[in-house]
Amino acid sequence: MIVPLYNKARYVERCLESIFSQSFVDFEIIVVDDGSTDDGAERVRRYRDQRLRLLSQANSGPGSARNRGARAAEGSVLAFLDADDAWDPDYLAESVRRLDACGQDVASITWGMVEYPQGLSTEARWRIRGIPEGVYQVTRTTSVSLLVSMVAEMAPSSTVVRKGVLEQLGGFYERNRCLYSEDAWLWLKILLHHRVAFFARPLVRKYNDASELSRNLAAVRPIEPFLVEPEEIEDECPSHLAELLRGFLAARAAKTATVYGYWGRWREARSLMKRFCRLQDWRHPYFLTGLAASTRLGARVASVIRVARYLLR
Repeated sequence: MIVPLYNKARYVERCLESIFSQSFVDFEIIVVDDGSTDDGAERVRRYRDQRLRLLSQANSGPGSARNRGARAAEGSVLAFLDADDAWDPDYLAESVRRLDACGQDVASITWGMVEYPQGLSTEARWRIRGIPEGVYQVTRTTSVSLLVSMVAEMAPSSTVVRKGVLEQLGGFYERNRCLYSEDAWLWLKILLHHRVAFFARPLVRKYNDASELSRNLAAVRPIEPFLVEPEEIEDECPSHLAELLRGFLAARAAKTATVYGYWGRWREARSLMKRFCRLQDWRHPYFLTGLAASTRLGARVASVIRVARYLLR
């Protein structure tokens, strides 16, 4: 398994202890120190387990760190655990068992999580969003909303991937030291090209309070890689799923445009709406708000709302 490490010294021991506590013991751990400036790497070195290796690189982002670990891995199945998250003891054993049972053509397995600090399981959210239980293959009849939800619910700490699939699809997005949605780039590709499996049982502890990348920012997040460079995914997409992919990109573009307009960046919102959305997309969530946010007037109204919300907190 691969653990990307960047300034997570406070949490990395909890992460590693959850790995060493696994009921399945035939594994290797590759920690990739992504240019940390704290003592996280030194804490990793204190472990004397022969299954553990520590690699180091200049700071390049989590996608690059995961890809570096994947290239160094000797096994055919890859599990990723962010340094501030943890697994339940049966995570690896259940993942291996389920992969064997599902068959070689299933590319990945994603498990449910318990998200902290609230301590809430994702099981209820999965049911509401219609996330399928068991093996699933995206088809032309898959709804845009379901594809959006599946991409959103797949996470590095909760998804096990066959190494051959990751190599075939080019791995996580790693250009420009990407810090946001670098994993969604890979999940979208996997869903478009392979059968996958989802199991709602929460075998992962996701600590959102420890993750800088998961917190709400005081400004907009970067635009997702699949909206910045969609051409690669569009070119590789199976022809019968091209319209589904177009709808997915439109839905995500409308949501991102809504956020950008809320923060007054209506020109970028307009660019997203013009690039990805058509009038027929009006049924997608956020389409109307994205359209409004892509105008100067809409952005000004959003600015007033934003200031009012801040003052009334």
